[in-house]
Amino acid sequence: MKNPPAPASAAPDSASSTRKPLSIAVAAAVVVAAAGAFWFFAHQKAEEVTEDAYVEGNIVQVTAQVAGTVVAIGADNTDHVAAGQQLVTLNGLDARLALERSEAQLAKAVRQVRSQYAMAASTSANVQLRRSELAKVQADLARRSELVHSGAISGEDLEHASESVKTAAAALKSAEQQYAAIQAAVDGTTIATHPDVLSASAQLQDAFIARARSIIAAPVAGLVARRNVQVGQHVASGTSLMAIVPLETLWVTANFKESQLRHVHAGQPVTMTADAYGREVVYRGTVIGQEAGTGSAFSLMPAQNATGNWIKVVQRLPVRIALDAKQVAEHPLQLGLSMRVAVDTSARQGAHFATAANAAHAYRTDVFAKEGEEAAAAVKRIIAANS
Repeated sequence: MKNPPAPASAAPDSASSTRKPLSIAVAAAVVVAAAGAFWFFAHQKAEEVTEDAYVEGNIVQVTAQVAGTVVAIGADNTDHVAAGQQLVTLNGLDARLALERSEAQLAKAVRQVRSQYAMAASTSANVQLRRSELAKVQADLARRSELVHSGAISGEDLEHASESVKTAAAALKSAEQQYAAIQAAVDGTTIATHPDVLSASAQLQDAFIARARSIIAAPVAGLVARRNVQVGQHVASGTSLMAIVPLETLWVTANFKESQLRHVHAGQPVTMTADAYGREVVYRGTVIGQEAGTGSAFSLMPAQNATGNWIKVVQRLPVRIALDAKQVAEHPLQLGLSMRVAVDTSARQGAHFATAANAAHAYRTDVFAKEGEEAAAAVKRIIAANS
């Protein structure tokens, strides 16, 4: 007796039940991979990262404005100096002697101008005297002219009276010309505004400022760096003596590849970490703008690619990033430190380049403003003392 045949559907049902969970797992894996890829590419496109970034800041050069021999140095590398603090002192003997000569010359000029004013007053009085004399002899001539017809006086007396009138008129004209010549030197001026006094005043101010500049002060506050001056050294005007770095005004220059700059705009937020502190200190910043060209374009010898052996090299363009001053104060940075920069490019509205000057970038010093004020005060003092 033959055994009954096995059901044909038993094996396929078993295989189908085995493949179904596998298909679900594969589909789930594909969905997860697709979601991960979408998340990865979406976040990658919303952020541009570079480690080719460095801290930069202002390097204020301290230079000699007058020539002289160095007799004292008041600060060295790594010292912190305040704005206006004395850094280098030059031998001021020559400047002091020149100042004394200028003071004497100004005093002499003031006294000479006073003499001119006195002469102008004297010649003015002389003109009035000559006019009175002329009027007197003219009246005398008129009286004699009436008497000559009656024979009371002779013709000779009349001739003498006429000559007296001519002489008095000539004397008046001479006095008027003298007054005009002297008045031309002082007309429309005071002692302080006279050209001779102004010229002597300018020479005194030059000498005063030259003496003041024999003491070289710090134009800004910061750390001293690159001191290259020694006591006894003779320096010429314009010689660089040292540099001052104000570490409270720093920024970061990040060099992005040209392919990364499509969505980088001014105003975008930036996160940064410094190798000096590691990943636990995160700096917050803002994109200020992009430079006008790549580093190679501004190099001393720009690349010349009009040759047959040209090879394309991806260029990098500097992007300037402002730092948070409060964070820099808490975790100080120094020039040249390496930074890792990540720019959030999710907000893509904005200009690549600045459209106007940024007032926050203005940088100035008022240390030298007092030089002119003190010189002007010295001029007023000498003029008043000799007036």
